[in-house]
Amino acid sequence: MLILRKVFPALLVLCLILTWSAEPARAQTRRLSFIRDAEIEHTIRTYARPIFQAAGISPSAVKIYIVNSPSINAFVAGGQNLFVHTGLLLAAASAGEVIGVIAHEAGHIAGGHLARGQEELENARRTALLSTLLGLAATVAAGSGGAGAAVMSGGATIAERDFLSFTRSMENAADQAALTLLDRAGYSAEGLATFLERLEDQELVPTDRQVEYVRTHPLTLDRIDVVRNHVATSPNTGRPFPPAYDEMLARVKAKLFGFLSPQIAMRRYPPDDQSVAARYARAVAEYKRGAIQTAITEVDALIAQEPENPFFHELRGQMLLESGRLDEARPSYERAVALFPNEPTLLVPLAQTKIDSADPATAQSAVQDLEAAVAVDPDMPIAWRLLATAYGKAGDLGMAAVALAEEALARGDGETAALQADRALQTLPAGSPGALRAQDIQRAAEDLKDDD
Repeated sequence: MLILRKVFPALLVLCLILTWSAEPARAQTRRLSFIRDAEIEHTIRTYARPIFQAAGISPSAVKIYIVNSPSINAFVAGGQNLFVHTGLLLAAASAGEVIGVIAHEAGHIAGGHLARGQEELENARRTALLSTLLGLAATVAAGSGGAGAAVMSGGATIAERDFLSFTRSMENAADQAALTLLDRAGYSAEGLATFLERLEDQELVPTDRQVEYVRTHPLTLDRIDVVRNHVATSPNTGRPFPPAYDEMLARVKAKLFGFLSPQIAMRRYPPDDQSVAARYARAVAEYKRGAIQTAITEVDALIAQEPENPFFHELRGQMLLESGRLDEARPSYERAVALFPNEPTLLVPLAQTKIDSADPATAQSAVQDLEAAVAVDPDMPIAWRLLATAYGKAGDLGMAAVALAEEALARGDGETAALQADRALQTLPAGSPGALRAQDIQRAAEDLKDDD
């Protein structure tokens, strides 16, 4: 027991590093809280698209996740999956800072660092295992636990140090790639420089008090100097981003403050601030504080100013939907979908306003909305749950079971997915599209259970 306790702290640090850097996305997502929002995801994708294209990465192939966390961080995992924390968006001083961080993460994807990190993970595990075996041998030979503990702890430290060294080299490579990608996209790297400079003092702070970005992205003065030197010589330095970019970030921050910290939002955006972002923040904050009619009046004024803004219509619809006023919410969501078509996070609440309608045609259109939503984004459990309800109301129990199986699959519940797929196969005609999908779900569910 004494030996294991001494080894555990070093091994624990190593495991935490590996969990964050190399663990598959499915396992990570079980521990993270996410926000789905059409406007925020659209903003990140708008910023990222030229970067991904410069890297030879299809923008549509990269899944973007907004992590509901106050920590300042962003990371990639499980292949082409980009995770951006709300804390990073709220702390960013400009769109250029967010774009600089995205470029760095795109450098990890383009450089194949996730696959290489998995290889290094195996090397680190082997080093730790070897040191454990050597420690046990030393204990037997010496007749005491002290010698064995020293060898085992030392071996774990070597494994940790080797992995950290590899991570630092990947961070340097990702920085270099980011600078190249920013240049190819015609973007300035000044945002990346200012972001890193604001974190520079974090290296002097105890690890447990550091900003999360610094803990997961080892920061050195050399890294900062490389970016500074690039800014000093790049022809893109001083070139402004598209005028809408900073306004897009301002509105994202306003919405996040309004929803996540309404009291702070009311102080941060006082009534004498008549900017669109400030009025947006106050509308959301008033809604979260329970002043629904005041909030609707605020958002109506925003719609009058920008009638073609889908996200203002969406916000109005959300306020009404969540207040139980489904019939009133429907036109707002319909307008939002008309202005921003095929967006799952708009189609799903639109379907919610229709699904319990006494009009069969309206209820059937909810099915069409939900089928369109899951065709674009099959990883939305709520969409599958609502679709199962809609199928059930229509008397299609086989497809309802398929939808419930899809919901379980999206949640990572292989056991329930297999059970519902079995039920679907007992009802659906052999060889039908639904039956074939149920068979696919069975196989996917088995793979999911094997991973667990």
